[in-house]
Formats: sequence, C-alpha cells, structure tokens
Amino acid sequence: MLDNPRTTAPIDETSLRYEGWRIVAVCFLLATFGWGLGFYGQSVYVAELQRARGWPASLISSGTTFFYLFGALLVVFVGEAVRKYGPRICLISGTLAMAAASVAIGAVREPWQLYLADAVLAFGWAGTSLAMITNTISLWFDHKRGMAISLALNGASFGGIVGVPLLVTLISHTGFAGAMYAAASAMLALLVPVILLVVGRPPDLHGWHASAKAKPQSSAQIRAWALRDVGFLTVTIAFALVLFAQVGFIVHLISFLDPVIGRERAAVAVAVLTAMAVIGRVLFSTVIDRLNQRLASALSFLSQAAALCVVINLHNDYVLIAACAVFGFSVGNLITLPSLIVQQEFDSASFGVLISLNTAINQVTYAFGPGVVGFLRDWSGGYALPFYLCIALEVLAAALIMVRGKSRAKTA
Repeated sequence: MLDNPRTTAPIDETSLRYEGWRIVAVCFLLATFGWGLGFYGQSVYVAELQRARGWPASLISSGTTFFYLFGALLVVFVGEAVRKYGPRICLISGTLAMAAASVAIGAVREPWQLYLADAVLAFGWAGTSLAMITNTISLWFDHKRGMAISLALNGASFGGIVGVPLLVTLISHTGFAGAMYAAASAMLALLVPVILLVVGRPPDLHGWHASAKAKPQSSAQIRAWALRDVGFLTVTIAFALVLFAQVGFIVHLISFLDPVIGRERAAVAVAVLTAMAVIGRVLFSTVIDRLNQRLASALSFLSQAAALCVVINLHNDYVLIAACAVFGFSVGNLITLPSLIVQQEFDSASFGVLISLNTAINQVTYAFGPGVVGFLRDWSGGYALPFYLCIALEVLAAALIMVRGKSRAKTA
C-alpha cells in the first residue's frame, strides 16, 4: 500500500504556493471578526447598552467579566476539538457562534438576556480567537509557525483599528440592533464560504499519528502533567502576569492621559500604541522563528516596564506618546510568543492541549486586570500605584520566563 503523499511529500513552508499561507489568510479574517466583535467590541456594547437601557456600567461590565471567564473555560478544550473534529468544522462552528452572539447582543432587552448573549459570545470567542488560530496554523506550519501566527494575528489589530470604527458608524446610521445584524451577516457571508473552499485536510507535519500510538496519553493526563512541570508553569505564569498588566494599562490609558495631555492627544497615543503593535508583530515575524524566544519575551516585558516608568513620571506630550509607542511595539508579540515556546520545548503531540491550557489561564488572569487597576486607582486617588504594580509584574515575569525547567523532549 502506498503512503499518503500528504504525509511523505516534502513541504516547503517558505513557498508562496504552499497551501498553509491560504490558511493564514483565513485565520487573519477570523481574527478580524473575532477580536472586532468579541474583544474590542466590548467597549461598544457597554457604551450602547448603558445609553439605550440606562443600566449601571457595573452591571454591563460584570457581563463582560463573565464572558471572559466562561470563555476561558471553553478555550481549555479547543485543542481537543480541533484534533477530534478537524479545523474546518471547528472554524465554522466558531463563526456561527460569534454571528449568533452578535445578533443576540443586538436584541438584548433585559439584563438576563445580556448574560445569555455573553455566554454564546464566549463560545464564539473560543472558536475564533488565539487558541483556535494557533491550533489551526500549527497543523500546517512547523519551521515558519512563528511568522504564520504573527501574520494571522494582525487580523486582531485590524479588527480594532477598522472593525470598531465601522461598527460605530453603522450604529449611527442603522441603530445598535441593525449594526449587530449587519456585522453578523458580513461575518457569515465572508467566512463560511472561504473556510469551506480553503480549509481542507492538513498534512501530518509532526508525526502525530505515530506519536499517538507510542504515547497514548489523554488530554486530562497532559494537563495534569503540565500543571506540575516547571518549564510550562514559568511560561504560563509569566505571560499571565504580563497580560494582566498589559490589559489593565491599555483599558485605563485614556482615563490616565486625558487630564494630563487632553482627550485628543490621548486618542493619538492609543492609536500610536495600536499601530506599533501591528508594526512590531510584522517586523518580529521575520526573525521570531530564529530567536531565543524566552530571552525575547523577557526583553519585551522589560521594555514595557521601562515605558510604564516614563508614563508615570514624565508628562511631556511627545514623550508620553513615544512611551506608548515603545509599549505598543511588543503588545502584539506577547500573544504569539507563548505558542512558539510551547512548540519549541514540548512534544508536538501535546501542543494543542498545552497551548489551549496556557491561553485559558492567561485569559482568566487578564480578565481581572482592568478591575484591579481601577480599584487601586480609586483607593489611592491616582494611577501611580496601579501602574507601579504593573511594572513590578512585568519585571517579575521577565525573571520568571528565564527559568526553563526540565521539559519533555520534542518528537519530530
């Protein structure tokens, strides 16, 4: 019997004709809608529901926290779902869930309906965000995985830069419900046909079938082992701390800068930070696969800590904008690096389970970032204390990430 040519034929991941790059384009589109409606869209939902329904901000925001926490629980199982059902079914399921959640949020009339819509949104987020994208791309890429993930995740920034302004414009013309229905329709019309046409059966790059026979471990066993492994824990805890600090800082950035440099320049600073996240991710993608990724992570953490020191202590307009640019340069890469470290240090058969677990723990942690920063700001009367806490977390994470531990040997 002849071997499957998809398994034995040599694969050139650098070739533009390689089918994996079409998968990257699909994941870019997925990230655009996933982050535009699931992550950045939260700020729009809070503002519109507060305006239209008169509900307290705390009520709506608690729905957002519920969305993040429930979504983190679902993200744990993304790797298993991709391996069991295949990427095509999982991508379509995530798209359908996100579209359904968008329609549900637009139709919210009572607080309980918001929580139900956020529960559906959590399913959509699990199926369109980081864990799904990294798991999908890992099926097509090995040597160029870092570049592929970095390019695909530029869709996340695109969703914030372009998607949210378009959503706000639609709301002004058609109302909140009409805008959400239009966004859901656009997502279905663009993504479902593309996924059906482009996403097929991936090659067996990593010898997973053979490794499954040699190491018949369940996902539960892999997770139990990972939570006792020093190498995995240092990666996961370090990035959880940094993302807690990063999300907390970014959510409160305009509130901090507004009284210091004014609303217009504060908006410029946020725009520069976002643009630098894209630039940093694109530039980093050309070398990310050849770097010492733990060291690169530590330097990224320290650069953000230095930028935060400047933000706290210097109040010159241009210096603050420059500090936001430095902070933003590594923002995009900090969601790419964990998957590359896991790929590099742990066996391929465990990748999907490990990166899903890593992503879930990170999401649970950063869900509390904005709330803790806000609480410390109110308690202390300013942003110096919470931002110094963010600096301390970044420095601690830089030290922690350099502890490699004794990791499992990779299987080719």
